[in-house]
Amino acid sequence: MVQNFRQAFWNEPMVFELGNNRRRGFILPKAEETIQREIGEIDKLIPSNIRRTKPPKLPQLSEVEVVRHYTRLSQMNYGVDLGFYPLGSCTMKYNPKINEVLAELPGITMIHPYQNEETVQGILEVLYWLERWLAEITGMYEVCLQPAAGAHAEFLGALIMRAYHKLNGDETKRSELIVPDSAHGTNPASGTMAGFKIVVVPSDNEGCVDLKALKEAVSEHTAGLMLTNPNTLGIFERNIEEIAKIIHSSGGLLYYDGANLNAILGKVRPGDMGFDIVHINIHKTFGTPHGGGGPGAGPIGVSEQLAKFLPIPRIVFDGNRYRLDYNRPYSVGKIRSFYGNVAVLLKAYAYILSLGAEGLEQIAEVSVLNANYLVKKLRGIKGLTLPYDEAKPRKHECVFSAERLKKQTGISALHIAKRLLDYGFHAPTIYFPLIVKEALMIEPTESFEKETLDKFAETMRKIVKEAYENPEKLLKAPENTAVPRVDEVKASHPRTMTLSWKMYQQKLKEMRNNY
Repeated sequence: MVQNFRQAFWNEPMVFELGNNRRRGFILPKAEETIQREIGEIDKLIPSNIRRTKPPKLPQLSEVEVVRHYTRLSQMNYGVDLGFYPLGSCTMKYNPKINEVLAELPGITMIHPYQNEETVQGILEVLYWLERWLAEITGMYEVCLQPAAGAHAEFLGALIMRAYHKLNGDETKRSELIVPDSAHGTNPASGTMAGFKIVVVPSDNEGCVDLKALKEAVSEHTAGLMLTNPNTLGIFERNIEEIAKIIHSSGGLLYYDGANLNAILGKVRPGDMGFDIVHINIHKTFGTPHGGGGPGAGPIGVSEQLAKFLPIPRIVFDGNRYRLDYNRPYSVGKIRSFYGNVAVLLKAYAYILSLGAEGLEQIAEVSVLNANYLVKKLRGIKGLTLPYDEAKPRKHECVFSAERLKKQTGISALHIAKRLLDYGFHAPTIYFPLIVKEALMIEPTESFEKETLDKFAETMRKIVKEAYENPEKLLKAPENTAVPRVDEVKASHPRTMTLSWKMYQQKLKEMRNNY
């Protein structure tokens, strides 16, 4: 049964607009005289040009005001704990709470990266074994945990490619990086940042890399190919061994974008497909909260021939203790402070440890099952099509097109996405990949049960029916959310975005001056 959804709405002011100067949430006791002297000595170390001349203007609130404010904001928000979140390619799965508990243990939160190695043997051991587990899962020789996100890892992977070709005397010649037309947008961006020229190869009629076009694109200038498998259409690149052979025979390297790793856990490893470099979106595949810009982590794995280029320090074990190894003369250097986003990595450690090999394999099985179940439920809905061979099974996600619906009713993928919010479902990814017009990219993950998938499919049918019978309803959507329909252009324009209290005050001042 399709159910209406009504998000909580509060006329909630900003936290700076609450409270007054007479309220305090917590008052620190006056420091002892010796501590005051120490603070004074520390103050002297701060350069005068960056020292505060007056206290920061922080909100003055009681504890109960703070609790009420953030509770109300949480009720105006939508997350994976609240409902279905089929954001294609983002793998928005449920995050087990035991992982959060582990990452918040005092023995974890109270340690500091500047401590002596001897005093942090426990966390070094955890990170060491996480590297080994991820290497085994991906079929790589060695893994580095430093990158802060998938795109960060892509950039590192491109730097490793450059270092490899430089060592071989080919850095100047190997100037081109190949990406498919279905690639994630970060792939060409990362390659460009690393100094490569991007060469795009098209997809064939089945949604896979066009082998003929790939062979024509490869040359003595090819540094490598960035690819995800299954690809962003949810289709497995069945010619992956041939693709690897084409790239390697030209002297290039094969890079695996780990965004879609959830589909193949325990079934096939990128290393066994022929990939030389692999990044892992910890926040997509291994149960870490994902969204709103973070938190994230993007460990990167490499083959044996590339291990010497990984960032320093490396965590090594000599049989007695764990230590940090900086003696890596071929390393591309340090790409992040310390050893990575440790809190996120700890959650991945707990996730892998609790599931084991059989559990990880089951994740892939249920993810693929859920995606293909939705394909069957949505296929045949008037106005929607499944490009690139409707009969072919998908892996973890499917990409439907609303192009026909738009031509017949004027209702686009954007309108469908906004209307879904009125029924309590987060919208899928839209307008990606770019090779599908009016794309609706749906990834159910393994976290959602059959009943939820049935409700989603039923809701999609109802929305498409509305598009034909009452399109005005969709043009006004969403109506039941805390924030109703917004002007897309205005909302993302730099002149209208207000990202801080200081900006907000400045805009208020400008408005007053204009009127």
